[in-house]
Amino acid sequence: MALRHGNLHDHYGQRLRERIAAPGATPLIGVYDMYSASIAAAHYDGMFVSGFGFAASYYGLPDIGFIAWPDMVAFVERLRGAFPGHHLLVDIDDGYVDPEVACHVVRRLERIGASGVILEDQKRPRRCGHADGKQILPLDEYLEKLDQVLAARTDLVVVARTDATEEADILRRAEALAATDADVVLVDGVRSEEWIRRIRRVVGDKPLLFNQIAGGKSPRLSLSELGALGVDVAIYSTPCLFAAHQAMDEALAGLKVADGRLPASAGERQQIGVRESTELLERNIPRPQAREEVSV
Repeated sequence: MALRHGNLHDHYGQRLRERIAAPGATPLIGVYDMYSASIAAAHYDGMFVSGFGFAASYYGLPDIGFIAWPDMVAFVERLRGAFPGHHLLVDIDDGYVDPEVACHVVRRLERIGASGVILEDQKRPRRCGHADGKQILPLDEYLEKLDQVLAARTDLVVVARTDATEEADILRRAEALAATDADVVLVDGVRSEEWIRRIRRVVGDKPLLFNQIAGGKSPRLSLSELGALGVDVAIYSTPCLFAAHQAMDEALAGLKVADGRLPASAGERQQIGVRESTELLERNIPRPQAREEVSV
């Protein structure tokens, strides 16, 4: 008797765990729409579905709690359809407030092929992790929500995140998160390398995630530097979004100066045109693949 080879869909969480367990810091690039994901996919094998970027792109609003979970689930479903081989870590903020909603969203995301989620301990009104004015849930209340999410998942990687800012509370919460069945711990807004080391010590052997965001509170560090500090995963929330912001602003300012004449496609800097854009997007069209079979 022959059986079809197992589909990648069944093992997205485990594949991400294995990547995180490998030596060095695993980079996950923040994407905010299908076009940014198409560019990121050509450079990296892992993506982070950034709440900051999605709120900006989909709603045109800051990352302060406007995201509706059906919109996020629909976006991740489109991503997985176009990028079946990439790791997809998804920001689900506070789980959309209620534990029951958080568990429902986690089950939905796992069914459509997400690799993992990040669940934070903020309470509403929530803020970007590198913004001022964050408020956090009592630790027991967050741990109860986290436990329910962990029980709801089957294979999905769960990152437990704290937004604590008081020094003693940071270490207390990081240690408590590391003692759960969460796969990874994230302390957002870490302000120094010394604090990365201190957090690394209290979380023990639990994988540690570091969030890099331009203009944020954390130091700019290379993957090699992060790996040496004991960081296992690095998410880059906004390089695509901020680069697009700057490039679009410059392009439109130049168009205005040129009285509406488009720039030439040739020269020192190659301009993106219809051909280059179409070639990029054509890579996302599903192609028939031969089914592998194994004998049993």
